[in-house]
Amino acid sequence: MNKNTTAVVKKTVWTIVKYILLVFVSFCAVLPLISCIFTALKTPEEYASTSVMTLPSHWAYFQNFIDAWKQANMALAFRNSLFILVFVLFGSIMSGSMLAYVLSRFKFKGNGIIRALFLFASLLPGIAMQVSVYQIMYTLGWINSLPGYSILMCGTDVISIYIFIQYFENLSPALDEAAIMDGCTYFGVFFRILFPLLKPAIITVMILKGVGTYNEYYMANLYLQDKNKYVTVATSLFKFTGPLGNQYNYICAGVIITMLPALIIFILCQKQIYSGLAQGAVKG
Repeated sequence: MNKNTTAVVKKTVWTIVKYILLVFVSFCAVLPLISCIFTALKTPEEYASTSVMTLPSHWAYFQNFIDAWKQANMALAFRNSLFILVFVLFGSIMSGSMLAYVLSRFKFKGNGIIRALFLFASLLPGIAMQVSVYQIMYTLGWINSLPGYSILMCGTDVISIYIFIQYFENLSPALDEAAIMDGCTYFGVFFRILFPLLKPAIITVMILKGVGTYNEYYMANLYLQDKNKYVTVATSLFKFTGPLGNQYNYICAGVIITMLPALIIFILCQKQIYSGLAQGAVKG
């Protein structure tokens, strides 16, 4: 066997091994979703008597989805989550981009200290500050309040601020100077000149912040305690848990329902999402 044949054999074997590993990893990634779909399509009796990977006997059994939608009051959950999501995204994008504009364009005493404090705040675990945060929310009367919870979720999003700062620092200051020479104010420079150029960074922030807000359970469960009125998508499925056991057939049906909006948005906007993430990543 000559060297060329040996090299071809090694390359072929390595290619086969890579594809086997990719198939195995992909299977491990989709296995929970497959078991969730199987469980969601089983009757309560069938779920109690079979394993999670047993195929459902009736693939057209959608009663679990109907029951999960009604019993978990998911219509109200989606409405509340949509309100929170729109409020949080708008507030985070506007506050984060404005703060990043000030920190990147204006050099003043304390600029570096402010950036360092933001970095320090990102290192603190959120759970460690919940006692003081809860006291503040209680004092302000924002427990069981959608606007109060939305303001809390806006918070100081350090990651979003640094994404905007990085993007601002790669936009030439000549844009600002030219606009100011033409009589534009600083607000005009930000909203008319720079903000439209932040589209890739805005898309990146919307994805990161939107996914985190949509899936947030701990904060929603802690501050929106009235589950009949202030239920969200993440807390709605808590309806099917109890001291006597969990109704996983309904939980899995609810999980699939909550996944559908995100899946539809991803399919319809995947070009913009990939473009925004790629441009936001390569800037600089």
